Amino acid sequence: MSDPLWTLDAFVEAAGGRLQGDAGAEITGISIDSRTLEPGDAFVAITGDRLDGHDYVAAALEAGAAVALVGEDRLSDLPEDGRYVVVDDPLEAMRKLGVAARARSSARIVAVTGSVGKTGTKEALRLTLTESGKVHASVASFNNHWGVPLTLARMPADTDFGVFEIGMNHAGEISPLVKMVRPHVVIITTVQPVHLEFFDSVEQIAKAKAEIFDGLEPGGIAILNKDNLQFDLLKFLAAAAGVSKIQTFGEDPSADSHLQKAVSYPAGSSVDASILGQEITYKIGASGKHHVKNSLAVLTAVVDLGADLAKAGLALDSMRAPKGRGEVTRLPMQKGEFNLIDESYNANPASMKAALAVLGEAPVTRPGRRIAVIGDMRELGTDADRLHAELLQPITDADIDAVYCAGPHMHALWKLLPHDLRGHYCEEAKDLEDVLLGDVRSGDVVMIKGSLGTRMGPLVEALKKEYPPADDTAAA
Repeated sequence: MSDPLWTLDAFVEAAGGRLQGDAGAEITGISIDSRTLEPGDAFVAITGDRLDGHDYVAAALEAGAAVALVGEDRLSDLPEDGRYVVVDDPLEAMRKLGVAARARSSARIVAVTGSVGKTGTKEALRLTLTESGKVHASVASFNNHWGVPLTLARMPADTDFGVFEIGMNHAGEISPLVKMVRPHVVIITTVQPVHLEFFDSVEQIAKAKAEIFDGLEPGGIAILNKDNLQFDLLKFLAAAAGVSKIQTFGEDPSADSHLQKAVSYPAGSSVDASILGQEITYKIGASGKHHVKNSLAVLTAVVDLGADLAKAGLALDSMRAPKGRGEVTRLPMQKGEFNLIDESYNANPASMKAALAVLGEAPVTRPGRRIAVIGDMRELGTDADRLHAELLQPITDADIDAVYCAGPHMHALWKLLPHDLRGHYCEEAKDLEDVLLGDVRSGDVVMIKGSLGTRMGPLVEALKKEYPPADDTAAA
């Protein structure tokens, strides 16, 4: 029988609270969602932008929560016979739990940030490190002011490797999070023009990403993308932060870990690379050049963390792009089938260009077509229309046959598209549904992408409903 995640005494002490009610001696997990809570979890009643966790304490206790971490000022609103750890601020108490979990751990820790590729890189690290020990990693994209401390607080004491994703929308957000995580290795996948609504320049974004150096453990390693235009600035900022060991990855042959050869196929790539001087050949089970590039950083970190490089390379073959982030599905239709690339989770100029490149790499049997269904990219500020219009070149480079656009900013691109590439334009994504369902044909490869607020995801679901996959997990 495995040890509990927390003993009750240790949990109360770490949270800096007081116990009220009759709680069990052990806590097996930590939850902030009463709908997914498992019996034995501690429920943390944090207050978000839309919901207050205190409103769900009764449901959490009914579902078998070992204890609920609640605010002193809300105690009178809660069931009198509940099991509580009472604190001034539940979110701050969860941060304290995260710090305590990190302090008790002897795990080797890696943290990932970047404009794009954070989640895919984090998942690849989880997959590759599992071959060498017990891995704890954030679920989904838990990379913000509550996701990072929650992930830390969930880290078992006997973890061998910890993998953390750290994101930001504004300057100053990464520093306090990485100081909790205290990684031995940090990766910056790339710096690109995203969140320009909140930054004056790409250089300002690079400086914000460079905050990840603030929490690096003494003697720690920074892994940087040598192909990125912001590399020199990041290298300077790393040195200024006292980072003594900087490693590089990329296509540049002078990078410490560099690509020698990559051959793409429908659902992945075969790669020859040099990782810190070690030659390795491996396959990646997810399509796209960006996965190839980021795998170099992943395998570099594997070596730095003391894990097995050969086993890590073999593990990458089982990597799959998750739903909304490049998942490829075969959808049968009356006279054959077509492939759907689901990139609907989110979008910015860098990830949109990467997704268009993936579409361009997808093999097509004529008369099948490469079809891009793309929606507005948000948070781009005054440059939004220009950045949308600049997608014309990557669309041309990818040899795309038809483009369907949704959103007011995408109209800037639509006006520039040659007439033979114009599929359809709508102000709202939902109005593309009927057109798309009627236009798709056997042999097509359809890629759907846009910012979350543009609501491209329902188009993916509409295609899957109209043309149900024989197997929901069937990858092209």
